[in-house]
Amino acid sequence: MRVVFAGTPEVAVPALEAIAASGHELVGVVTRPDAPSGRGRKLTPSPVAVRAEELGVPVLKPVHPREPDFQADLAALEPDCCPVVAYGALIPQSALDIPRHGWVNLHFSVLPAWRGAAPVQHAIWAGDEVTGATTFRIVKELDAGPTFGVMTEQIRATDTAGDLLGRLAEGGAGLLVATLDGIDDGSLEAREQPADGVSLAPKITVDDARVDWKEPALAVDRRIRACSPGPGAWTTLDGERVKLGRVELVDGDRLAPGELAVGKNEVLVGTATTPVRLGEVKAFGKKQMAAADWSRGVRLPEGARFE
Repeated sequence: MRVVFAGTPEVAVPALEAIAASGHELVGVVTRPDAPSGRGRKLTPSPVAVRAEELGVPVLKPVHPREPDFQADLAALEPDCCPVVAYGALIPQSALDIPRHGWVNLHFSVLPAWRGAAPVQHAIWAGDEVTGATTFRIVKELDAGPTFGVMTEQIRATDTAGDLLGRLAEGGAGLLVATLDGIDDGSLEAREQPADGVSLAPKITVDDARVDWKEPALAVDRRIRACSPGPGAWTTLDGERVKLGRVELVDGDRLAPGELAVGKNEVLVGTATTPVRLGEVKAFGKKQMAAADWSRGVRLPEGARFE
């Protein structure tokens, strides 16, 4: 088939590369416009745009896919199908109607669970043991289209959202190509999603990522892992924001929620249950470092507490 791939962030690159290496003809790529990045806020192309240009594939960067000029350019490419991974914009019906096999999305959950922008983060936060990826035909309703295929992936006890998403991106790339193969040869038919089991996964905000030390240790751990690497879990000390890396669940004497206990080579923090051991910490304006090094640098007083 002639395909036009749509995607934007790094997590979409494995699927782009898999499609480029498949038996399908990659005739174009759609991605978000160049965006300011870095200290100088220089306009920078998306990871998908960079890789597409390296592959020598034409790249379309509409501000919004409803633009008539974009839709005309897309129609001129005569795609049979438009596979999508984390493109980042809603596709209007007029654009959905252009390829004869529609737009096929790779979504990082086992639908109908965790429809929305942050399925991997919510799966970790909720304590799910298994998640996966699903291919489905895009319809107007959010992540509700009929599904083609699914893969599953175990969630490990130490997985951050970044860790898990990386594995799903690699495995999901193969699922997406297999879905295109099945659509092409007619062996695969989309099936409507079940009405039961729907859960939503809205984007996680910076406010969501603030650790609540009054929660149990397990919930603190899940929040931090779900918010890593972005937007990044955080707390405050004396009114200053401190970013937190992974923590470790430990058995130990109870500490008050947020209370810090500094040892020779560790820093423990109290929760509603048992303490957690801090991993890496990044204070405002400082480099990320081991918690013990951070505690020596700030010279934590007796009774110091995260707020």
